[in-house]
Amino acid sequence: MRSIATHVAPTPRYPRAMSATNARSAHTRIFGRTHLAVPTIGQGTWQMDKDDRASCVAALRAGLDLGLTHVDTAEIYGNGRVEELVADAIDGRRDEVFLVSKVKPTNAGRFGTMEACERSLKRLRTDRLDCYLLHWRESVPLTETIEAFEALEKSGKIRSWGVSNFDVVDLEEAQNIAGPGRIACNQVYYHPGDRSIEHAVLPWCERNGVALVGFSPFASTGGFPKPESVGGKALAAVAARYGASARQVVLAFVSRKPCLLAIPKTSRAEHVRDNVGAMSLLLDADDLAAIERAFPLGAPGALPTG
Repeated sequence: MRSIATHVAPTPRYPRAMSATNARSAHTRIFGRTHLAVPTIGQGTWQMDKDDRASCVAALRAGLDLGLTHVDTAEIYGNGRVEELVADAIDGRRDEVFLVSKVKPTNAGRFGTMEACERSLKRLRTDRLDCYLLHWRESVPLTETIEAFEALEKSGKIRSWGVSNFDVVDLEEAQNIAGPGRIACNQVYYHPGDRSIEHAVLPWCERNGVALVGFSPFASTGGFPKPESVGGKALAAVAARYGASARQVVLAFVSRKPCLLAIPKTSRAEHVRDNVGAMSLLLDADDLAAIERAFPLGAPGALPTG
């Protein structure tokens, strides 16, 4: 299929030989083709519309104070209410933030995407997004969405674009349409208990210089390993070696490779402070092996969506 891109940026390659220490020494990752250094751990906002608004704003601001400047949201979260909440949290600090939002599939046509972006910008009280994602695929042709993304980037409304919940077949199609080096990131469901992306999606993103951003790193509600479980005991043992928390170990695990980032959501400032500690936690080969034994990879299957 012929590329629709009017310009093709060079594809950043993630060096296979990069050591864990070198990869994480600055607590950042290169965010795909943007070539921007973004904090390894960011801040997700899914379901913040169900939490106390003041607590959420305070938690996000605490995160910014501590360097968690990658903030992710979406128009579908609370039907726009979460974007408005994020606007309050980043008020006066927009230039510190790597701000990401998403267009929902039913709005993802050529003109629908552009209109949805304008609405998100208005709710977020900003003139640009650092990355704009297609939340997931439905019936709208991918060509239309990518045409809109390219037009929005050319106009300066967005700095880059990417996708979410894309398996390899979808990533290949998007790259065939847009041309190599255009997809900045793929945002996916990823936690130790569900490592499905490691079969094919993670290797594809590594090969093609695409940042892989894991949401819900602590699993969906109620899914975090119980202390008495095999997984819980493994996380506790690793945590004890470093004087860390089990959740810090999880974040260090899901961001252990040079293209991996994580966006845990929390509405409590004390949890934000705990998340920050994960950026200084360097797991060694024995730690990683112990976690992988406790949380087996499993057979290849459909990409989970959380």
